Amino acid sequence: MGFTCGIVGLPNVGKSTLFNALTRSAAAQAANYPFCTIEPNVGEVAVPDARLGKLAALSGSAEVIPTRISFVDIAGLVRGASKGEGLGNQFLANIREVDAVAQVLRCFEDDDVTHVEGGVDPLRDAEIIETELMLADLESLEKRLVKLEKKAATGDKEAKRLVALMRKATDLLEDGKPARLADISPVEEKAWKGLQLLTAKPVLYVCNVDEQAAVSGNAHTEAVQRMAAETGAQVVRISARIEEELAQLNDDERTEFLAELGLAEAGLERLIGAGYRLLDLITFFTTGPKETRAWTVRRGAKAPQAAGVIHSDFEKGFIRAEVISHDDFIAHGGEAGAKEAGKMRLEGKDYEVADGDVMHFRFAT
Repeated sequence: MGFTCGIVGLPNVGKSTLFNALTRSAAAQAANYPFCTIEPNVGEVAVPDARLGKLAALSGSAEVIPTRISFVDIAGLVRGASKGEGLGNQFLANIREVDAVAQVLRCFEDDDVTHVEGGVDPLRDAEIIETELMLADLESLEKRLVKLEKKAATGDKEAKRLVALMRKATDLLEDGKPARLADISPVEEKAWKGLQLLTAKPVLYVCNVDEQAAVSGNAHTEAVQRMAAETGAQVVRISARIEEELAQLNDDERTEFLAELGLAEAGLERLIGAGYRLLDLITFFTTGPKETRAWTVRRGAKAPQAAGVIHSDFEKGFIRAEVISHDDFIAHGGEAGAKEAGKMRLEGKDYEVADGDVMHFRFAT
């Protein structure tokens, strides 16, 4: 799995239309009224990667397996959701497990599509979403702190550590800031993640535009870009309607349609790329006659961690890894040619995996 992405936004901003297009499915009902998505919809998509096909061809692979991304489409959020407005915050549990949150912001004008706030203003919409998520986090923490503080008062060391960690979050939230701004040490990372705070997750802004603004954007998308630059978030400009049309076309038709529009890539590719940059992810490959497969790890992962993505036993019994860069693998006609040219390296436990590495792991059983 590459990563999981929760899609959130106000009603009628194009969330379900985008979800349907990205997953090439009609699982989410798209309609012009609030709350048409009343249960979370989950869809998986393959991560497009041209390198896979080239590796598979040289290895004579019987199967090609890309890494996959899971999208979770959540019911429309409204102002006051944390206090029970609209559908309330019943949906929040569905995105506590995701790796990143994609906030879909309406950046198009259309009198035929109503806006729950009465007008188009993506910055206001983003503020509403962030506020509701912060209020939900604060409520969740305050409930847990009552019990933990009593336990910490008895001298329980683990409870004391958790209380201190949770106070880092509540101090920020009470100041109107998201939990992701907290200064968390590497030692605290596992426990921090275990808190499952919504505002601790990285944010990706998806600007839903009309066809005319798909290439160059508009005043709304420019405002979102400025906001994102201040917070370190990623921004993707997508026309959900265009993506909906693309989902119905074959590969050749898609390429031709994108060229006519002046777009180099479909929105899915741009969204995935932004997600990878946001989470600092890279891809490595395994390849052979049976299959060529893509795997995803965070940048900086060591060889044993990469092996563990394939199977936990590989990490436990890791001995070393045979590594060939993708470019060398292709340039020398496959594994045998790369080995003959001296391009295969034996790497140990301290090796930091690079994007595009073709790897074979040796491990003890």
